[in-house]
Amino acid sequence: MKLKKGRAAAAIAVLAVLIVSGVSCASKVIGNTNDSSGNEDGAGAPAATEAAEPTEAPTEEPTTLPVPEDKRVHVDAVGDDLIHYSVYKNAEELAGPGENFNFKPMYENVKYLIEAADVAVINQETIISESNEIRGANGGALLFNSPPEVADAVIDLGFDVFTMANNHLLDFGPEALEESINFWNRKAQQYDLTVLGAYLNEEDANRIRVREVNGVKIAFLAYAEHINGFEIPDYSSLRVVMNYEEDVIERQIKEARELADVVIVAAHWGGEDTFEVSDDRIELANKMINWGADVILGGHTHTPQTMEWITRDDGTKGFVFYSLGNFICAQTDNFNLVGEMADFDLVVNGETGEVTIEDVGVIPTIVHYDDGNFSNLRIYPYSMYTPELAASHGIPYAIPQGTYTSFNWDILNGIIDEAIPKEFQKLDK
Repeated sequence: MKLKKGRAAAAIAVLAVLIVSGVSCASKVIGNTNDSSGNEDGAGAPAATEAAEPTEAPTEEPTTLPVPEDKRVHVDAVGDDLIHYSVYKNAEELAGPGENFNFKPMYENVKYLIEAADVAVINQETIISESNEIRGANGGALLFNSPPEVADAVIDLGFDVFTMANNHLLDFGPEALEESINFWNRKAQQYDLTVLGAYLNEEDANRIRVREVNGVKIAFLAYAEHINGFEIPDYSSLRVVMNYEEDVIERQIKEARELADVVIVAAHWGGEDTFEVSDDRIELANKMINWGADVILGGHTHTPQTMEWITRDDGTKGFVFYSLGNFICAQTDNFNLVGEMADFDLVVNGETGEVTIEDVGVIPTIVHYDDGNFSNLRIYPYSMYTPELAASHGIPYAIPQGTYTSFNWDILNGIIDEAIPKEFQKLDK
C-alpha cells in the first residue's frame, strides 16, 4: 500500500524533526509486525537509525561514615573494708552531737581518687545487722558486725559496686546475713548501687548484675572460698556461690559474657598474711579468664599481693589482681596496713567492639594511726604519705601486739616492692 502524499509529507517532516533534535529511536523495535500504524506487514515503518551512545550516569562520591569513638571507663577498686573494734571506736569519737558514728573523716584522704573513677568497687568485709550487737573482732573472737554508718561513709566516698562474698558472712548466723542483704538492697535502690556476692535465694544468685557506664555494659560476679567453717542451713534459701563450684562459675561467666561488654569477677581466696600466691588460685584465675572474665579483683589475704596478665587460648588477655589487701583495718602487723587500689581503664573499640584493659596499675594505700590506742586512724594514698608519718606510726605500741611491728619509710617501700611489680606501681596519683 502506498502512502498518500499528505501522510508521506508528514512522515518526512517527523523524521526530519527526530534527526535534527537528536532523539534516539534505538529503544524502538524495528520491523515489529504489530506496530501502532496497524500495518501488519510492517510497510511504512520508519527507517532504522543508528543507536546513540548511552549516556553514563554521573558517578557519586562514596559516603565516608565517621568511625565510632572508643568507649572508655575508668575503674578504681579496693580490698577489704574491715571494720575492727578500733575502727568503729574512732568513728564513735568522730561523731558529732546526735550521731552515733562518723566514719567519713577516716576515708577522706582517698576520696578524690574514688570520685574521679567512673565506677568504683569495694569489698564490704563485714555484715551490717542492726538487730545484733556491733562487733569488730574484739574480745578475741573473730566476729564482725558493723554499724549502718559504715555504709553511709563508703557510699558518700563514691563507691557504687559492693561485693559481699567473704568469710565473715555467717558470723552472726543466717538471719543476720539476710538482714544485711536486705539492708544493702535498700541502699542499692536508694543510691543506684550494684550489690552482689550474697543472695536471698538461688534465683537472685543467678541474676547477673550488669551496670552500664559511659555506654559500656559491665557484668559483676563474686565468689567466696569459705565461710569460716559455717554453712547455710538447709531451711534457709540464702545463697553464696563458692570457689569450688566451678561449673556454676563457668556458666555464670559465660552468661555474663553474652549480657555485657566486660566481665569483672571479685574472688575472695587465698591464705592470710602472706605475699605468696597459691597454685590453686593461679589455676582458677586462668580458668576464669578463659571462660570470659576480663578482670579479677582478689581479696581476703589482708596483705597486698602481685598481679599479672593472663593470655587466653585465643591470644586475647585478661588481668588478675591476686589480692588488693585491706582498705581499712586496725591490725598490728605492718604488711596488713598496706593496701592496693586497683586503677585501670576498660576500653571498648568503637569499630570492632574489642575490649582492652589499659593503663593498669595499683595505687598503694596506707592505714595510719598515731599511737598504741589507734588514735586518729585514717587512710592515705602513697602520694600523700611521708617519711615523717611513717616514722611516727603507732604500730610499735599497739595492743595486742603483732609479729611485724616495725614501721618506717624503707619498710613501707619494701612491702610495696615485694607485693607490686614496678611496672604496675602508681606512686604519684
